[in-house]
Amino acid sequence: MQLILASSSIYRKKQLESLRLDFSCISPNIDETPKSSETPQQLCQRLALAKAKEIGHKHSDALIIGSDQVAYCGNKQLTKPGGFDKAFEQLSQCAGKPITFYTGIALYNSKINTHQLSCEQYRVDFRPLSNQEITNYLTTEQPYNCAGAFMVEGLGISLFERLEGEDYNSLIGLPLIRLLAFLKNEGISPLL
Repeated sequence: MQLILASSSIYRKKQLESLRLDFSCISPNIDETPKSSETPQQLCQRLALAKAKEIGHKHSDALIIGSDQVAYCGNKQLTKPGGFDKAFEQLSQCAGKPITFYTGIALYNSKINTHQLSCEQYRVDFRPLSNQEITNYLTTEQPYNCAGAFMVEGLGISLFERLEGEDYNSLIGLPLIRLLAFLKNEGISPLL
């Protein structure tokens, strides 16, 4: 069966490449608007599965990986800032506080119309940050297309006091430990 990553994210693609499996990437086109009263867990799982199933409509004999991530500082959802000003605002608001990332992961078997689905949570405790530290970080790394305005795999690690969760890969966007368990259930392992 063909393995497809339902994403246009260069970060997710790079993560999946680390497993040395043959796959292709196809960008899904879905409405990502949250539904009223939807929890972060429900939102990220619904979107992950919707992305995978969207690709499944055109690929009837594939295993399709969908993933989606939402991040919250308190009860405020963090977005991809898109530029310096919004990123500076987000990091200033997050300084000294915990952020929770919810990453939905789905593996959809389009041949038999079954799926596996999970929400992986990861907590990031920001240390107090000065305006100069935030400015220096943003101008160095420019993480403007990342939820929360940081990249843990780069200099972003210097922003934190503590990280807590089962798989740091979920912070980047693709929980590899859970994905590997899903793939094993389908008879796929990068080690076999």
